[in-house]
Amino acid sequence: MLYDVIILGSGPAGLSAAIYAQRARLNTLIIEEKPLSGGQILDTYEVDNYPGLPGITGFEMGQKFRTHADSLGAKVVNAQVLEVKMDGDKKVVSTKKGDYEAKSLIIATGATHRRLGVPGEEELTGMGVSYCATCDGAFFRGKEVAVVGGGDVALEDALFLARGCAKVYLIHRRDEFRGARILQEKVKETENIELVLGSTVTAIEGDGQVSSILVHNKENGTQKELKVQGVFIAVGIEPNSSAVKDLVAQDADGYIMAGEDTKTNVEGVFAAGDVRTKQLRQVVTAAADGANAITSAEKYILQ
Repeated sequence: MLYDVIILGSGPAGLSAAIYAQRARLNTLIIEEKPLSGGQILDTYEVDNYPGLPGITGFEMGQKFRTHADSLGAKVVNAQVLEVKMDGDKKVVSTKKGDYEAKSLIIATGATHRRLGVPGEEELTGMGVSYCATCDGAFFRGKEVAVVGGGDVALEDALFLARGCAKVYLIHRRDEFRGARILQEKVKETENIELVLGSTVTAIEGDGQVSSILVHNKENGTQKELKVQGVFIAVGIEPNSSAVKDLVAQDADGYIMAGEDTKTNVEGVFAAGDVRTKQLRQVVTAAADGANAITSAEKYILQ
């Protein structure tokens, strides 16, 4: 079967695209490798910045998006994508369950936050461990938190959290930050940010909720406990774009190069959500990308 559009991924961008595709009466297939839809929001306990749905859990939001797509008749195949290639104008997606072909392709595979890989991190994700300060920072107003990282994102997160939190520990494994000088200066000028340099987090502790972290000083070998209610990990993010690395143009970090219209350098191939080059990676912008991707795909199909 030749589909009008194949959507890779069923996070907010992919499911938004599916909803718009079904309403446009496009013959659509979603390919998702994981058993649950929702993408990164499944790791977020509560989402408080999506318009109209304050306080919804990440799991509930993912299910609502999927239920909406299902109600319109969206077809989903759970399979791992092995390769994506062109066959003339056709886009061919090879998976462990076989090959699928379409006139157009929307890549909405998202991105993955790098983990610290320390005890307690996975168990307490969504329970005080967060990878998005702008998503979850409001839940820690008046509390003490830690930010782990040394780049622009970590510095920006610390400044953002300092506006509402009682105290912010900024922990970095090196003695100097990698982030922009102006951000470093602002961090050092902010009274309720305490720098913990040359140190690494060795464990995150808590019983159902973060209560403290263990920090190892690399210079003198000592370890101390910091009482915090939240840990914001900002040690990098990696786009899930390896399956299409030979198909579309990517920047130095692996993000697919595409603008607001989601068009890539390949005709009929579009990129939506966290996997594409963009300023802000949030649920609301991913959902908008999905809508734009279908609009662009529909124009391509009908040309």
